[in-house]
Amino acid sequence: MPNITIFFKEVYEELKKVTWPTREQTIKFTILVVIVTLAVGLLLGGLDYILTAVTAFLLEKYGK
Repeated sequence: MPNITIFFKEVYEELKKVTWPTREQTIKFTILVVIVTLAVGLLLGGLDYILTAVTAFLLEKYGK
């Protein structure tokens, strides 16, 4: 049991050293993550749409 106690004491000491982001930084980073996620989603969705259309065209034209 002493090992668990030592572990949690060390965790507590390390958490005191952490530099936590401010509220403003958290809001800015959250907005940034949402924007990047939407941009990547739109990019991948557009690419999927284009490749699906090309595949359908090729299958219609050259498929049996």
